[in-house]
Amino acid sequence: MVSVPWHSRVRHYEAELRSCRAAVASVDFGDYHPLKPITVLDSRSRRGGRKGSTSSSSSSSSSVAPDPLSSLLEGTDPLSLFAALSIWSSMAGCKRNINPDTQTCTTREREEEVGLDFEPWAAKRGEILARFTTTEKLSINLFMGSDKSKASSPSSAVSEKVRTRLEELDDLEEGSQREMMNLSQQDYVNRIEDLNQSLKEAWSSDQKVKALKIVIQCSKLLSDTSVIQFYPSKFVLITDILDTFGQLVYDRIWSMCSDPHSLPDTFSAEDVNDTAKETCLNWFFKIASIRELIPRLYVEAAILKCNRFLNNSGIQETVPRLTAMVRGIGDPLVAVYARAYLCRVGMEVTPHLKDSLNKNFFDLLASFRQIHGDAVQNQLVLQRVEVPVYLTLYSPAIHWILQCVAYRASDVLLTEMMERCKKLGNNALLLNSVMWAFRAEFVAARATDFISMIKDCDETGFPKHLLFGSLGRSLACADPPESERLPILNEAWKVITKVRNAQDYITCAEIWVEFTCRHFTKREVNTVLADIIKHMTPDRAFEDAYTELHSVMMKILTYFHNFSVLFSMEKFLPFLDMFQKDSVRVEVCKSIMEVFIKHQQESTRDPVILNALLHVCKTMHDSVNALTVEDEKRSVSLLINGFIRMVSFGRDFEQQLSFCVEARATFCNLEPVIIQLIHTVNQLAIETRRVMGGSHSRKTAAFVRACAAYCFITIPSISNIFSRLHLYLLSGKVALANQCLSQADAFMKAAVSVLPEVPRTIVVEGKQRSSESFLLEFISSFLSTLLVVPDHPEQGVLYLVRGLLNMVQDYTWEDSSDAKVRVYISALPLLAAMSQESYLYTILNVDSNETLYGGDPKFVAEISRLCETLIGQVLDHLKTLGREEGVHRQGSLAFSLFSCLLAHADLRNNKLNQLAVNLWNLSHKNGQCDTRISVRTLEHIKSQAQHSELSHLSDMLLRLSLQSRA
Repeated sequence: MVSVPWHSRVRHYEAELRSCRAAVASVDFGDYHPLKPITVLDSRSRRGGRKGSTSSSSSSSSSVAPDPLSSLLEGTDPLSLFAALSIWSSMAGCKRNINPDTQTCTTREREEEVGLDFEPWAAKRGEILARFTTTEKLSINLFMGSDKSKASSPSSAVSEKVRTRLEELDDLEEGSQREMMNLSQQDYVNRIEDLNQSLKEAWSSDQKVKALKIVIQCSKLLSDTSVIQFYPSKFVLITDILDTFGQLVYDRIWSMCSDPHSLPDTFSAEDVNDTAKETCLNWFFKIASIRELIPRLYVEAAILKCNRFLNNSGIQETVPRLTAMVRGIGDPLVAVYARAYLCRVGMEVTPHLKDSLNKNFFDLLASFRQIHGDAVQNQLVLQRVEVPVYLTLYSPAIHWILQCVAYRASDVLLTEMMERCKKLGNNALLLNSVMWAFRAEFVAARATDFISMIKDCDETGFPKHLLFGSLGRSLACADPPESERLPILNEAWKVITKVRNAQDYITCAEIWVEFTCRHFTKREVNTVLADIIKHMTPDRAFEDAYTELHSVMMKILTYFHNFSVLFSMEKFLPFLDMFQKDSVRVEVCKSIMEVFIKHQQESTRDPVILNALLHVCKTMHDSVNALTVEDEKRSVSLLINGFIRMVSFGRDFEQQLSFCVEARATFCNLEPVIIQLIHTVNQLAIETRRVMGGSHSRKTAAFVRACAAYCFITIPSISNIFSRLHLYLLSGKVALANQCLSQADAFMKAAVSVLPEVPRTIVVEGKQRSSESFLLEFISSFLSTLLVVPDHPEQGVLYLVRGLLNMVQDYTWEDSSDAKVRVYISALPLLAAMSQESYLYTILNVDSNETLYGGDPKFVAEISRLCETLIGQVLDHLKTLGREEGVHRQGSLAFSLFSCLLAHADLRNNKLNQLAVNLWNLSHKNGQCDTRISVRTLEHIKSQAQHSELSHLSDMLLRLSLQSRA
């Protein structure tokens, strides 16, 4: 081993710090201020100006350089520009409503367009399909195709083509179909999807008549109510096909108008060419030839938008005619869905035609008595369907019609609609839809009137608790007059509490819980919870209502963020006990903890809160087992840690420690929680020192030692070895800061003893990675701490440093690793700092080795011998790398050691000086060193050499040369 004498450089830390501070220079901003607007005078000449113009605007009069953002926007800030663009976009969206003189909207108001506040049909579609299902067998008529059509010759007359196509349509109605029976609901849905796909394929293969036949066939299915419970879902599936067909026809005609230029979105009929108009008219003629009312009505409604290609008033004329056609449908259920489809198409195409929407609703009122007629009643008896079930089939259609009519409607119109509904007998179904569809503010302001109407309804057809449920949904979104709130709650709960069916009861009660929480105190909420427990406990009815009960819990948590108030409710914890299914119970507990962590602003020591939340957290903890995925463990741990951080007993430190002891026993299976508890106890020890001002009484010292003991016996339970190492180091620092030297010594020795157990690889984010970088990071942190750790009187000099280096020597490193040598290089700055008369940093009231040894020459000599040994080990390794041709690693390590010597060694020593030069040359020997770093290093040496005590660096600088890469 090569031996080089070591002499540490004498450091003057305060002087070095002063020399490194940046010089302060005063800056005169003059009139400039960062918030002052910049005025830019744009002098650019406009394109298209007259040639040879000599306007003075061609030169800038601004003395300030143009701001790039301002000049880009020509003086307009981004928000103003976007606002302007928004205005112009809305103006462009108006149809023929830009007056060239005034540049304002004159024939359409933007408020008449459908906005984001209108719930689209797509949002309701999935709910309808999920709600209206059947186990009955279904049937469907399938189009079998036709071979009668013949390819026409080029000389065929147009009239012949028309006759042929009409014959093809007649062929469909004359029996070219086959009925498939005994289909399950899923088979039926699959078949409808097949028809939708067949429609697209027929269209893409230019079989337009076949596509129309498919659409007619599907539309006919809407007249079939043989399985009446499935009708709403059938309507959704069939109208999907109609929508597809309508869009295909529109896109085809649009494409015919796109040559040579595309039509603008705001086109008029005058912009459409004759070919497109003829094609469009041909489609309407085909549809007009359909003999049956329902398919003719639906298919024409599907291509309603195409009227725009024919004339500017076509849609306005067609919608009232189609509305009147619905009166010819005898079945009230079929009729109401036909009206719903007309309203849907109308809202998409002409939302401003309110009269047609209103007419659909008033026609519905006129035919409402049909629902209770003999024909319908006989049909229900035949299909064994109860009246309440039958009435719910109308809800989606009536909801939609009312939503369209009520959208941005005036209070006068809504009041008129409400009054007309009131005059009808057995109007519960309509009243329910009114409360669903009308603005929540309108319903809330007239909540008392709606309650009176509910009372007058006949309960046999439509249960009153459903009506109160619909009223409650509106009141959850808007507030009724304050003086009416308590009477409203009392009237509603009188009905709700009498509901015998547990599922019906909790469905309605869950809605009204929000109204109660929103407007009343814990007293009323506690009464509601008591009633829920009373209804849901018998026969363990709560087991079938966990979704609704969870919703009740979430609504309470939404409005009650004061957990002392929450847990003081007598019925809150009994209500929580109803969640007896483990998975559901854990989710509810998570919800409680999430709200607590989010809204609890101050730490708490309230015993009611602590006991309740300990119970909640224990429930989450106990759900964790060997099969629990890591993400779930992490989620639960975060919530429990959030609770632990919010617990504080102020200056009652012993009580805080007792809580941590209890929590350790309670949450022993979650390692992140145990780590959090160790951090909490360490923080507790630090807080004790802060409160006591650094002075220790016997009681305080005993408490700090108790904290250290807690950490010392808890850390070994941590399975993650690097967490263990860092916690040992942290706890040792805290013990040292509290002058608990023996405890600090124990933590440091424990950390050193654990280092040999570090595996070669560890799992990080699910992937195997080398542990070497993590180990080096910890050792560096550990070395920086050892500077202030005093030697144990019964141990040898620098026994912790030697113990660490011995561990590094014995550790099984990777074969191609330089980690061991890098640790040796990292230890040199520590040893150099230890040899100084005054240390860089110390701990208050703790005597470090600088005080214990007082610069004893024997101590300094021991440090020098250890440094010489480390340097010898590094140089031997560099020779080995040279033989193994590891030139890149050799160059990197040589430069690292050079940098260490430059910063910490006394280079006035000739041997050390020569060693530094040799290391520099070795690092640059094969061009492995970064030239930019080398240049900066030389500049640093040059600046350091300006100081008198470092003048010897000038001579060394002359011997350091740069070598370019080969």
